[in-house]
Parts: sequence; C-alpha cells; structure tokens
Amino acid sequence: MNQADYKLPIILLSIYLLEFTVCAIAPYDRSVWWAENIPVMLVVGSIILISRGYRFSNTSYLFMSVFILLHTIGGHYTFERVPFRFVSDLFGLERNHFDRVAHFSVGFYAYAIAEYLMVKRLVHTRWIVALLPVFAIASLAAMYEIFEWQYALNSDPSAGIAVLGSQGDVWDAQKDMLADTLGAILVVTLFFIQHKTELKTLRTTR
Repeated sequence: MNQADYKLPIILLSIYLLEFTVCAIAPYDRSVWWAENIPVMLVVGSIILISRGYRFSNTSYLFMSVFILLHTIGGHYTFERVPFRFVSDLFGLERNHFDRVAHFSVGFYAYAIAEYLMVKRLVHTRWIVALLPVFAIASLAAMYEIFEWQYALNSDPSAGIAVLGSQGDVWDAQKDMLADTLGAILVVTLFFIQHKTELKTLRTTR
C-alpha cells in the first residue's frame, strides 16, 4: 500500500506524537509518567508493526487511538488529577472518573481484534468473532490490574498510589475491569451491526 492508504493512521500518529511531547513536559510525577507511558508506547509500536503487514480499517484506527490519547493525558497529570471534575460534578459523582473512561476505551481494541479475525478468516463462526475479542480484553484488563498492584507494592508509595489510582475505592480494580469489558461489548456489538453481511460468509469460506 502507498502512503495515501495510511493517511488517517499517519494523522492519528502525528497527533499522538504531538500530545506525547507536550505531556512529557513537567508531568506531575516523572516516575508515574514513565509507568503510564511505557505501556502506551508499546501499544503504539505494536500497532505500527502490525500495520506494516495488515492495514486495519479507519474505524479500528480511530477506536484504538482513543485509549492512547486518553492514557497519555492521564500519565501527565496522574489519573486522579486530570481536570475532569466538571464531569463528575455534572453526574453527582464523588471521585474523578477520568480513569474509568480511559479503561472503557481499552475495550475499543476488541473492534480491531474482531475485524482481524473476520478479514483473515482465522475463525469460522460468528460466536468466536463475538466472544474472543471480549475475552481477550477482559484477560488483558486483569493482567494490567496485576501490573498496577505489583507496581504499587514495589515502587515509591506515593507513585504507587498514583498509578493504582483507586482514590479510596476498595473495588476499583474490579470496576476498571468491568469498564474495559463493557467497552469491548459495545464495540463488538457495533462491529456485528456494521458487518453482519460479511460475517454470514464465514462458514461458506471455510
């Protein structure tokens, strides 16, 4: 594919690089900034690597960029300090829910997973296309919560608490995983609505 085929991904990558540069300047806590941004950089690198052999749809790239952009902002402020209070006040919420929104956007990667399974004909039933992306996101969410837990235990106490971002909620990890999974269910439902015709051909092309 020529460069024109990657116009939107290149624009999204440029936006991320600009945001990354700005948010790298004087973050609230540099150690937290590293802890939050290294996973994002790995995600961006993985997308670039995969895209060399497979171009996702523009919808997939847009969905994948949401988490990247939100998480980069969270890394600059730490999630509990992101200027998001007006939303909490609007809905009468006690805590800053920016981190919950970011977790919800993690689920958006289920769209790209479902798309890849369908386009590459890696599975031959719609049930697997529906369930595998959701299960993959739920598993990834659990792994990330374990990472946050270990980081909180082994790092500077204040940095660990900032990365954990529980804000006093004892059920924060479970709610974060639920947010990830609900985001995945949402986009997989959208995927099935958009691609119901193509999905019907999975069995016939086996």
